[in-house]
Amino acid sequence: MSDFSFSDALLTWFDQHGRHDLPWQVADDPYKVWVSEIMLQQTQVKTVLQYFDRFIERFPTVDDLGKACWDDVAPYWAGLGYYARARNLHKAAAIVSHNGEFPRDLEGWIELPGIGRSTAGALMSLGLRQYGVIMDGNVKRVLSRFFAIEDDLSKPVHEKAMWELADRLCPTTRNHDYTQAIMDLGATVCTPKKPLCLYCPMQAHCQAHQQGLETELPYKKPKKPVPVKSAKVILIKNNKQWLWQQRPNTGLWGGLWCLPIVEDESKFQQLCQSFKLISKTEPVQISHSFTHFTWLLNTHIFEVDQDQQEYIQTELGGEWLEPQKATQMGIPTAMKKLITALKM
Repeated sequence: MSDFSFSDALLTWFDQHGRHDLPWQVADDPYKVWVSEIMLQQTQVKTVLQYFDRFIERFPTVDDLGKACWDDVAPYWAGLGYYARARNLHKAAAIVSHNGEFPRDLEGWIELPGIGRSTAGALMSLGLRQYGVIMDGNVKRVLSRFFAIEDDLSKPVHEKAMWELADRLCPTTRNHDYTQAIMDLGATVCTPKKPLCLYCPMQAHCQAHQQGLETELPYKKPKKPVPVKSAKVILIKNNKQWLWQQRPNTGLWGGLWCLPIVEDESKFQQLCQSFKLISKTEPVQISHSFTHFTWLLNTHIFEVDQDQQEYIQTELGGEWLEPQKATQMGIPTAMKKLITALKM
């Protein structure tokens, strides 16, 4: 199958079976494409659809986002995870707003925080309707199966070869449709598990399918066991208000509001003694998984009176907020799980 016929077959399939009604598929609005591309990193379309419209309604233009403060942005990302994406998007929007225009070339996009080569290619193609090449997980999967590439694609030498292949296949005519088409094929047909080869326009020429390797490729490194860590969540409450702290902008759950968390047992005991905290209930445990570890969070609940409330806030910082108010300000999914568990 020639390079031209690859793109031709893909576009024919896309015209009939591709996704054409996603809310960010707007020809003259690179900002919406940009927001969607950042949201879609490490996140499925069905999840992003739950956040995108609300985010755009609150920040309809790049100027609106760039001029907003982080505390205004955080609640509209809370629950999507990978919060560094949102912080970088916010910083980059401020730069674009200051410059007064979107970047016009690949290099200009890559200079912005949080934008790599593939995202920049998507923004050139889908956002500006110019030539752009992408290399997300869907593209890697489609190409590695079509050409039966058994190499470890995480190694730089093979990554470089994949980029050259993607560039060679990518057409200049209808480039933006091709970009969306190859992502759609990977997301809906050439899926990671149980690919729907019967419905694939590439089936007759797919080398992995011919060799029975479609479920084996792309090559996957053996998964390392995910470590399990534990920590104590300190829920200090006075009537309906709990003590919440805003986490630092960098690191885990950056910029979101969270109950105090202590990983060290001796520090936890010292804190309880210092503030004369005594729990009258059993700890409530929740589990929350990240890509690199699983966190077992044991929540210890302490009731305090008015005098303690003022002293504790002075010493620990934070704000006394009802859970609903904290949720509106932006809390991580683990805290939402905890609120639900405590209502049961």
